[in-house]
Amino acid sequence: MKIFNTLSRRKEEFVPLEPGKVKMYVCGPTVYNLIHIGNARPMIVFDTVRRYLEYKGYEVNYVSNFTDVDDKIIKKAIEEGVDADTISKRYIEECKKDMAAMNVKTATAHPLATQEICGMLEMIQTLIDKGHAYVAKDGTVYFRTASFKDYGKLSHKNLDEMQSGFRELKVTGEENKENSSDFVLWKPKKEGEPYWESPWCDGRPGWHIECSVMSKRYLGDQIDIHAGGEDLVFPHHENEIAQSEASNGVHFATYWMHNAFLNIDNKKMSKSLGNFFTVREISEKYDLQVLRFFMLSAHYRNPLNFSEELMEASRNGLERILTSMERLGELNEKAKGDTLTAAEQENVALADQIVAKYESSMDDDFNTADAISAVFELVKLSNSTADAESTKAYVDYLKETNRKLCDVLGIITERKKETLDSEIEEMIAARQRARKEKNFALADEIRQKLLDMGIVLEDTREGVKWKRA
Repeated sequence: MKIFNTLSRRKEEFVPLEPGKVKMYVCGPTVYNLIHIGNARPMIVFDTVRRYLEYKGYEVNYVSNFTDVDDKIIKKAIEEGVDADTISKRYIEECKKDMAAMNVKTATAHPLATQEICGMLEMIQTLIDKGHAYVAKDGTVYFRTASFKDYGKLSHKNLDEMQSGFRELKVTGEENKENSSDFVLWKPKKEGEPYWESPWCDGRPGWHIECSVMSKRYLGDQIDIHAGGEDLVFPHHENEIAQSEASNGVHFATYWMHNAFLNIDNKKMSKSLGNFFTVREISEKYDLQVLRFFMLSAHYRNPLNFSEELMEASRNGLERILTSMERLGELNEKAKGDTLTAAEQENVALADQIVAKYESSMDDDFNTADAISAVFELVKLSNSTADAESTKAYVDYLKETNRKLCDVLGIITERKKETLDSEIEEMIAARQRARKEKNFALADEIRQKLLDMGIVLEDTREGVKWKRA
């Protein structure tokens, strides 16, 4: 298995720190509003990475935080006239609902920044004691970037090139920095903001320190994989490396993974452009399994363009898989025989080759686009070779193999059970009676009325079936 490592800018063979176990940290959202589809991409991508590692037999300790103290949270709280804790708790719960709807597995731990303040104070003091941090006269604590010789190794920039990035991070006490590239570990409180006591001043932590501390607490000083969106490479992940390695004295993360940006109709997503969508808004038009399928239709390191046309294509692709699995389920109910026929054995060998192709794609830096192509090959094989004459052993094999590969992608292969109201059920029954009486004009009329109501009928050998348009 090879992973593209942002640190080395090349694919590297995956070798975990401890055989059979993987320690993985993924930066989570700042919870001040409903998550948007840009947030959804790393959630889905790295959930799929986790699932594939588990498929390969690894025990994965997967940690993803919630940033629950931040300027945006405080601003939202002031606007609503409530405290910051009320805002963060509300949107953590809403985020969890969206994650569940996208079939993102619950992390081994979902730590909150506000519950890890003690650990942050300890790490900051360690950095001060080791000469990697200093206290300004107003109580602001800064990390001394010049003290860490490897600063810039992740983003592959030198300190001079980084100045423009740091100018955006100015806070109270900026004039007291030793160097403009130094960044905040702890900052003084402001009127009306939440704060904690510290040896330096009453205040709150800088953004970067929280992930270094939470990763250390829940995974240890060294981890296998650290992941997030490419916008986090600098300065967030760069600063994490500096803090963690300066404090702990050991190499922090072996592999750094970053997903590319999500664009909307070939433009950067932005509220000012009117192309900003929350996951909840998308769920009003599409099942979020469609969104997940769409997110995995491109390699995670490639930019992904969101459009209605591409979402419709993803819905159709997902429908192909669900329809095939539904058909296999129906065949399975009637099939008999525990021994494969000679022809079925040959088809199983073909299916095994498709599985090998799928695994080869995922082993190559988690190429979900090619893995999905392999799933479609298996669907095609299932549709063309499984029928009413197939043995139960063969149908079971196809059904389980399809399910297993889709499960790695987080695709639920059982169609959601939907019920129809009594009026529509009676219309379907009336159409069936009309067909039986050879009154095809009436049958067609009822069919059209149902179509106008968003119900599509399909006449199959197993009887009439319906689905929503």
